[in-house]
Amino acid sequence: MYKQYKDISMKFKRIYLIATAAFVTMAASSCKKALTAANTNPDQITAAQVNPNLLLTTVQLAYTGAPTEGGSVWVTKWGAVAGFIQHVASTNTGFYYGDKYLNNIGAMGQTFQDNYTSAVQPVVELYQLTANKPQYRNLHQMARIMKAMIFEQLTDLYGDIPYFQAGLGYYDRIYTPAYDKQQVIYPDLLKEVSQATDSLIESGDKPTGDILYSQAADQILEWKMFGNSLLLRMAMRLTKVDPTTAQKYVTQVMGQTMQSNNDNAIVLHVLSANSLTENQDGAQILSQDSVDIRLSSTIISDMKKKNDPRLPVVTWIAYGLDNNGNFPGTADNTPADQIGLPPGYIIGGLNPAINLLIAAKDSLPAEGLAGYSRLSDNVLSLNAPSLILTYAETEFLLADAAQRWGVGGNATTHYNNGVIAAITQLAAYGPAAAISTTDAQTYLTSQPYNSATGLSQINMQYWLCTLMDEYETWANWRRCGDLPYLKPTDYPGNISNGTIPRRLVYPPSQKITNLPNYNAEIAILNQTGGDKVTTRVWWDVASGQ
Repeated sequence: MYKQYKDISMKFKRIYLIATAAFVTMAASSCKKALTAANTNPDQITAAQVNPNLLLTTVQLAYTGAPTEGGSVWVTKWGAVAGFIQHVASTNTGFYYGDKYLNNIGAMGQTFQDNYTSAVQPVVELYQLTANKPQYRNLHQMARIMKAMIFEQLTDLYGDIPYFQAGLGYYDRIYTPAYDKQQVIYPDLLKEVSQATDSLIESGDKPTGDILYSQAADQILEWKMFGNSLLLRMAMRLTKVDPTTAQKYVTQVMGQTMQSNNDNAIVLHVLSANSLTENQDGAQILSQDSVDIRLSSTIISDMKKKNDPRLPVVTWIAYGLDNNGNFPGTADNTPADQIGLPPGYIIGGLNPAINLLIAAKDSLPAEGLAGYSRLSDNVLSLNAPSLILTYAETEFLLADAAQRWGVGGNATTHYNNGVIAAITQLAAYGPAAAISTTDAQTYLTSQPYNSATGLSQINMQYWLCTLMDEYETWANWRRCGDLPYLKPTDYPGNISNGTIPRRLVYPPSQKITNLPNYNAEIAILNQTGGDKVTTRVWWDVASGQ
């Protein structure tokens, strides 16, 4: 998976094809500059003919999982992590194994395998193609920020990963990169994002391949706020393991993070013939399972109990086909009717403790899991946007820092800002998903901030806010001391001793493509628990909150 193209013509042929597919989304987002004409002869494409702006489009799409056409989005994000964190549940024990903590090593490693090809390789190419080129000064800094964001996600999921040598096969002839320790990776991530954000300049280039902010009134200012917000998120990962460094960066970014939902980093997906620009959450869940995955009783119960205005927006009970054969034939988003699926059950088992009755409501037909709430079409469609970092998340992190250490401002103010923003940000999914500020304020009034339970409140709201961003939800839950409290399941044959998993295991393909370095890493992991879901990553120390 790490083998790079050994001659320049093949290398740039691949870049050209990826960039061309990515261009569909860039064009749909009204980016003004078209793809520079290039000789389409695959034997004559050179670096000078590749517009690196389009690689930025590719990289931003890749972060959402779009170019993988399934794979990790389905079997890792939704199959494992969303179940770990009890956003969803399923009675399936194969495709959706996360709510039962079952053994599916190949699926858990799919994000590792996919991302080194679809995300790491193009972002390293973008970094290299723009380095030390004044005409691409800002584009290079954006490449540094995106590169750090991609690697942050990977190391948060797996712990130690190939980092410093990754993606450099063509440049340095390193086809089997060494694994780097997470405690070495994180300081470099913080350094890269901090330096890159500070190096963005208004007088520099305005990258046209940017599908996050190229249409903003001030693209570079938006990127500075995005960079500082990402820096805050990275710093807060160190809450338990290095609070001094975390506080240093929180103080550094104060007043320079996102200021409203207008600053949210959002990838707008569009329909395309090859599906590379489509929202893979929608593509894979709708095409692969349509009957097997449901919102969990954990999240539905909380929303119903608190009269959460997001409930009728993000979920519905839907089943059957209409007269034209379209799904759903019947859909019900009435809050009182919603029923979450309890984690850790199957249908038709011999053991009463794990056997779930199919019908959730007597008034609905017992076809599959029809009576249980599923993600609605508002947030789960082929052209639904991906919210990859938001103002609401940033405000909750600042509230956490203020409550925890007395830095970052006023905890109550940040909490209030975060709740309102988290509810109203759903407008990004379209008019049908928009919730008024008045309704958001009514919810906030019913959930006032209480410093005595502040950390629990803040991180419960973060857990709600990041529905659809499952990797981030899980990372934040682990870093803040397992808040909110989630009752683990203890399904027979689970691989975590009945505890919520702490990391993902490496893909079996590493034993073939990178065996010496894989073996070296396993030898290290065996001293602290092994390549298992119960082994904690560096920043997830067992003690503390």
